Amino acid sequence: MQTSIRPGQVWLDTKGERIQAHGGSLFYENDTFYWYGENKEKTTPGSGVWTWGVRAYSSTDLYNWDDLGLIIPPVLDDPASPLHPAQKMDRPHIIFNEETGKYVCWVKLLGDSAHATQRSTVLTADSLLGPYEVVRAGFEPLGMSAGDFDLVVDPITKKAYYYFEKVHTELICAELSADYTDVSGEYSTHFPHPSPPFTREAPAHFERHGIHYLLTSGSTGYFPNFSEVASAPDYHGPWAVLGDPHPDDPTRTSFRSQISCVFRHPKKKDLYIALADRWLPQLPEDIPNVYDVVAAMARGQAPPDTSGGDRSAMAAGLGENTAIADYVWLPIRFDGDIPRIDWLDEWRLEDYA
Repeated sequence: MQTSIRPGQVWLDTKGERIQAHGGSLFYENDTFYWYGENKEKTTPGSGVWTWGVRAYSSTDLYNWDDLGLIIPPVLDDPASPLHPAQKMDRPHIIFNEETGKYVCWVKLLGDSAHATQRSTVLTADSLLGPYEVVRAGFEPLGMSAGDFDLVVDPITKKAYYYFEKVHTELICAELSADYTDVSGEYSTHFPHPSPPFTREAPAHFERHGIHYLLTSGSTGYFPNFSEVASAPDYHGPWAVLGDPHPDDPTRTSFRSQISCVFRHPKKKDLYIALADRWLPQLPEDIPNVYDVVAAMARGQAPPDTSGGDRSAMAAGLGENTAIADYVWLPIRFDGDIPRIDWLDEWRLEDYA
């Protein structure tokens, strides 16, 4: 029985198996927490498997999680299906539409070699745990290649917003249709950058005291980089960049992780939790920051040393064995209105009012 959260440590479910809910989110319903995300159990080097469906877990304390199985299983008999492993589905996000009574799940598709763009697929269900039915497959929202994203429902108006990376270009805030299964056509653009690793991806939105926040990462694949936080008075901005929310991380790699969402605890006064994946736990703690490498090369200098053990560790990382990826869950503290994320080897919900 687990009685605390230990960031970066192997997290097992109540059956003693690794939790597989990556790029995931939390959903709170009927006094129960649901954690869902990418099932990476088969994503080992040479497997050819990116994601094996969407898996969900339930908990009443956020410490101990029961495996509920695949709520969106892979489709194996149709290579053209957006849920076939060859389509490389990831980043599931589920929101509830009070008007239709439907749970709406959006997923990102990296796609097979036949498509040069990243696409989206939308599914709906009558229950959070499914079964889900595909209602819109393999499309480009607003005619754009859509990468990592977040979905947000305004608690008052019930209007939904879709923050996504227009791949390798900028971040888009698009309003969704009334049933949440399509974009309405209204959108705004933010954080333009010429190319990776500077393009912002993996947006995670939250709101506190009327201020909207976005946490994003750079575009460096599974290799970690420093996060960036921005604030705004509205969903559409204007956004003011506040810098790296991990001030005590000397490596500037977000504690070797990438944030996937921010969850506000429904029973705590002011507890916001940043959920992050440590995609490559086999990488060394002193791995060179990717921005330092890029900057050095731009100056015509040799990049930071990655010889010896570091080189072998980085080579292992390139194998992308995300089946053993870990989780880094940390509470967000606020310096005035500035979010900060500090490293904690272990922390407990009971320590928060």
